Amino acid sequence: MAKWFRKQSPAEGVTIEEEPPAAEQFPSRFPSDSPLLTVKGVHRSFQVGGERLEVLKGINMELRPLQLVMLKGRSGSGKTTLLNMIGGLDQPNEGEIQFLNHAFHLNGDDERTLVRRKEIGFIFQSYALMPLLSAWENVELALRMAGVPRSQWKERVAYCLDLVGLSKRMHHRPFELSGGEQQRVAIAKAIAHKPALILADEPTAELDSQMGAQIMSVFRSMIATEQVTICMTTHDPTILEVADHVYEMVDGKFVS
Repeated sequence: MAKWFRKQSPAEGVTIEEEPPAAEQFPSRFPSDSPLLTVKGVHRSFQVGGERLEVLKGINMELRPLQLVMLKGRSGSGKTTLLNMIGGLDQPNEGEIQFLNHAFHLNGDDERTLVRRKEIGFIFQSYALMPLLSAWENVELALRMAGVPRSQWKERVAYCLDLVGLSKRMHHRPFELSGGEQQRVAIAKAIAHKPALILADEPTAELDSQMGAQIMSVFRSMIATEQVTICMTTHDPTILEVADHVYEMVDGKFVS
């Protein structure tokens, strides 16, 4: 059987995962010849004390449909700030960000919030789950917040938890799940409302090598079956080989 993921260091004992469905088997929701998102000449700075700190220094990039794109760099390189820009959580001081037909650099907070609820899913390093809710209830909450009709909740929650391999753990609360399982719940929650774009901030940072490999396997399957584009930050060189494109950041700029 074909395999897709192979860690560079076999000594670390990473499980090799089964190859997920190819994205070509599923027609895209968006034209493949045009970007899903474009970033042009983006600068972002913050006032720190009496000084101005330049965090992003003229970023140009694009995300295309059905791609897994990674932002690689050390802590402090500007990865998370850029991810916030792409997700409409923040706006640049200069430059343009176009997502589908929305100009994030011009939109107000309310407009960007509506776009995020419908078209963007977020996955955080710390999982960001409600501790008193079960895995099922956490995913259901995402549908409620996105305004998905209640009649669709049961089928969609069951599907998303099955997609990430948690059908048998769906009624467990976060403290009853391992770190890898909690991250899978976070992934199910992020895709529940069928977004066009998933943004993940260091999704494997708190996981061991084997769990990290499994999460990347889930990502590749999601791209094909859910017709989603994924942009994630990482400083882990061992997972870069599964990306369709890698942008390396140093001091707020992309380097070759």
